[in-house]
Amino acid sequence: MARILKPGMNAQTKLSIQESVQQTVRGIIEGIRTQGDAALRELSQKFDGWNPPAFRLTPEQIEAAVAQVPPEQLDSIRFSLEQVQTFARAQRASVHDVEIETIPGVTLGHKVLPINSVACYVPGGRYPMIASAIMSVATAKVAGVGRVVAVTPPKDGQPYPATVATMHLAGADEIYIMGGVQALAALALGTESIAPVDMLVGPGNAYVAEAKRQLFGQVGIDLLAGPTETLVIADDSVDAEMVATDLLGQAEHGTNSPAVLLTTSERLAGEVVTEIERQLTVLATAEVAGQAWRDYGQIILADDAAEMVRVADDIASEHVQVLTRDPDYFLNNLSNYGSLFLGPETNVAYGDKTIGTNHILPTGRSARYTGGLWVGKYLKTVTYQRATREASVIIGQHCSVICEIEGFAGHQRQADLRVERYRQPAQLQPDPVGASD
Repeated sequence: MARILKPGMNAQTKLSIQESVQQTVRGIIEGIRTQGDAALRELSQKFDGWNPPAFRLTPEQIEAAVAQVPPEQLDSIRFSLEQVQTFARAQRASVHDVEIETIPGVTLGHKVLPINSVACYVPGGRYPMIASAIMSVATAKVAGVGRVVAVTPPKDGQPYPATVATMHLAGADEIYIMGGVQALAALALGTESIAPVDMLVGPGNAYVAEAKRQLFGQVGIDLLAGPTETLVIADDSVDAEMVATDLLGQAEHGTNSPAVLLTTSERLAGEVVTEIERQLTVLATAEVAGQAWRDYGQIILADDAAEMVRVADDIASEHVQVLTRDPDYFLNNLSNYGSLFLGPETNVAYGDKTIGTNHILPTGRSARYTGGLWVGKYLKTVTYQRATREASVIIGQHCSVICEIEGFAGHQRQADLRVERYRQPAQLQPDPVGASD
């Protein structure tokens, strides 16, 4: 049976933190709902020290931002953008319209249509996460979304040039500099100066994730992508340096980012603890990563690979990195994860920035019921149907029976009217038992 060698924060403390976040978010959303631009400006000044003449950037401002980004950085941005677009195009090509004839004269189909407008939130508080602009904006454009709004908070009191450039290169139709809950609320609800969107997408901190949760229904959302989570599955074939590096590499996202080691090797578990402490003495982001590891980090010792699968599926982590002799065993057996990184040659940072799969992934165990962002999240499947007169008679007779069983007299009359209108004397169909005219 699996043993927890290092526990993370207890459930009651997590619940208390979440309740506080919920209350704060609720108040901000209500302020935007009732006061519009005035509340947006007040909150932007309060949280970001940012109160520009307009939150939306002009073409000239975007052009100036792009010009500030060194060419070698633009080259890497374009490379990463192409990887994500290539994979997204392949995903889009896998989704097709459908039309079939189920019985003679009855045609059913579905059309796959892009959502009309989306807002892509790009975090920019502690780190300007330019890769999130690629993941959300570029994928929306590949899906065919007509109006793609990109939004990010200012950094050090100004738009961050690399983020603006990435949004622009990815194809954003509108770019806004505003952050946090107030930005999402303004885009979901609309204000005097901002037209509302149909869907919110993108990762963020606990406040951003909670804002999406509370705004869902008013708009659609991609998924709940809160603080970064990582799970490293390892056996004794890997060294402690790599495991510790990969745990801290994700723990640096934020002080509430869980990083979990699941292993069958007690020796490795002990060595990883020592190695993490060593790396924290030299890592530039040690203050953040160290607190995350102390408060949220876990080490779990399992008996064998089968138990590691059971534990990993229960954790349902956003990122799962497999550092074992047989990574394919976990590819073939795991079912609850956001994205899987197989073998030491790849890692979560590749997925976060460059390799081409989308890094906006489910957190908070929501990987049990949803996958991450992909072109399909921007698409809706709508159905249609048509029937010949002869087929309408057949369908109508059976529909009438079902309606009578359920007591829907108006529904039944809809069916019966078609039977009466379209049934030909020479082609009378025997009424099913219980049908009425």
